[in-house]
Amino acid sequence: MPRPASRPALARLPVTRPGLRVGLFGGSFDPPHAGHLHVAATALRRLGLDRVWWLVTPGNPLKATGGLPAPETRMAAARRLARDPRMIVTDVETRLGTRYTIDLVRRLTRLRPGVRFVLVIGADNWATIHRWGHWQEICQTLPIAVVDRPGASLRALAAPAARRYAARRIASDAAAGLADAKAPAWVFLTGPRSSLSSTALRGGARQASPAEG
Repeated sequence: MPRPASRPALARLPVTRPGLRVGLFGGSFDPPHAGHLHVAATALRRLGLDRVWWLVTPGNPLKATGGLPAPETRMAAARRLARDPRMIVTDVETRLGTRYTIDLVRRLTRLRPGVRFVLVIGADNWATIHRWGHWQEICQTLPIAVVDRPGASLRALAAPAARRYAARRIASDAAAGLADAKAPAWVFLTGPRSSLSSTALRGGARQASPAEG
């Protein structure tokens, strides 16, 4: 019989209630930008979510994290952008001590079994999710909303994950029912897209900085 969740662990999570529909939108957010806001807003609107948690991660295990600003700095920047009260900026991964998506998914579904979590990712991440640890378990645990990104549409729809779960794809006009769907289930959301990227913004900031003498 599984051990009951400890009160300290539960206290680290944003407040929820059974039946709440919560989108999990993770990233380093270095820096957060209008493209992130577009993904979160699209998920709220198209999926009928009650909340979207902006999960400010300690660092992407698949990317170099040298020079990554502290979570507190990135959280403050994300909060200035995510002003909708249904968008909750949190460092829950740091608080729970998880770094990989699968570890977070396992912890959240155990700690909050009554919440209807949906993983919200960009099409660029769906195109490479097969490189994530235990990626099939992730897909088989939570429904996934894939929000289209410029230049990633074809790669995402031809990706190993898209092929593996082709029969479990939900039509975009039925996206509002994704949170109630039994995983594996995924939807590809198209529409207006933002071409902004954190990488490009960081590069622009470096170019705008005065040269060191």
